[in-house]
Amino acid sequence: MAEFALPQNSKVQKGKTIDAANGATRKKTFKVYRWDPDDDRNPRMDEYTIDLDKCGPMVLDALLHIKNDIDQTLTLRRSCREGICGSCAMNIGSGKGTNTLACTQAIDEFKGDITVRPLPHMPVVKDLVPDLNHVYAQYTSIEPWLKTDSPAPNRERLQSEEDSTVLNGSDGNGPAACILCFCCSTSCPSYWWNADRFLGPAILLQAYRWIADSRDEATGERLDQLEDPFRLYRCHTIMNCTNTCPKGLNPAKAIAEIKKLMAVRR
Repeated sequence: MAEFALPQNSKVQKGKTIDAANGATRKKTFKVYRWDPDDDRNPRMDEYTIDLDKCGPMVLDALLHIKNDIDQTLTLRRSCREGICGSCAMNIGSGKGTNTLACTQAIDEFKGDITVRPLPHMPVVKDLVPDLNHVYAQYTSIEPWLKTDSPAPNRERLQSEEDSTVLNGSDGNGPAACILCFCCSTSCPSYWWNADRFLGPAILLQAYRWIADSRDEATGERLDQLEDPFRLYRCHTIMNCTNTCPKGLNPAKAIAEIKKLMAVRR
């Protein structure tokens, strides 16, 4: 029987334990993934027990409290703190975790300790910061801008309410609401194993956003770019992408719509 194991230098080890709760009645332990490319040590999980009365209600608030007041070496990304920029996407949970936004994930939704890791199956820059260069390059490859051959009008290009709803959704959860947090792509097994050729649900959702835009005049060209055994069709509709999206979007449906358009034009 074949046996598989992580390389020795990839095995996550137990890190330091810091109790900064100081006898607080409301406290919580956070187990945080740590890795520094500037030393030769393995990744580790550091544990921080904090006083919940000293931070806000979200996981991001706790991480910022840890960084600002307990351990300034902790590295993470964050920006808007409003769930609209995608910067603080992480894997958060009491067990294996779920890909979500730290700024919108409430601490009190977890009964036990909270484990925080970077987005899975992506290179790590440091600690909770994934390397997004590859996914941004894939995003650029779909040419995410309006493409037209007709002369530009003297005013903005208008849409009907129906056409606008295709992009925005009647509930605000249409493909145009994607914030490129990449929670969906990093939850997709097809993307884990084929990220070099499969675009993944986040990029395909963005591709559909432009294909479905009534103002765009390059639908055929965009479909041609996706006509590939891997770029589009490596999706097997596992639905992890839709289940994990912190904005409540449906990348799997967008991918299915692209496949339908491919079938119709043959």
